[in-house]
Amino acid sequence: MHETTPGPDGKLRCHWCSATPEYVTYHDTEWGYPVADDQRLFEKLSLEGFQSGLSWRTILTKRENFRTAFRQFDFDKVARFKERDVERLLGDAGIVRHRGKIEAVINNAQRARELVEREGSLAAFIWRYEPDPATRAPAQTVSTSAESIALSKDLKKLGWKFVGPTTVYAFMQAMGLVNDHVADCVIHAKVEHARKRFKPPRG
Repeated sequence: MHETTPGPDGKLRCHWCSATPEYVTYHDTEWGYPVADDQRLFEKLSLEGFQSGLSWRTILTKRENFRTAFRQFDFDKVARFKERDVERLLGDAGIVRHRGKIEAVINNAQRARELVEREGSLAAFIWRYEPDPATRAPAQTVSTSAESIALSKDLKKLGWKFVGPTTVYAFMQAMGLVNDHVADCVIHAKVEHARKRFKPPRG
């Protein structure tokens, strides 16, 4: 498998985004760009948890349904969900109807509120685990890292669920804690430029 493949415009992109047309826009405009917004970070962690055992295409095509179902992933609102909300979500054909994952998002919303009270923001906590670019593995050659293992472990200590090291590494790739676009991908330099301009939030 080649590391890159020509996109619709003939420019080289990471090979994985050729799997389906929906991936190209996601790859070009979201994947790898640094994010400091707590709501977006919580959304992505939640969706990565839902993806466990499934393809990202399944989640991406249902993302707007997930956003509606989970109040745009406003964790202050989700934290107040009750059993009736779980039952409502289990009946929602527009999302992945998995009780354990649904309950994990509600639990994690409650944990996110606690973390914000303690740390100032979810972003300030998460960005402490940004890897040193000089020591990380070549792009798209690993599914975990020392940092994803550490973040996973610390989130679990705080009571979070469905945040294993692989899930957390996929989250870190998507939210720009690492630039995992391969070097000759047309988006690599754009993401690198965005990362250089980005100031990691501090609590």
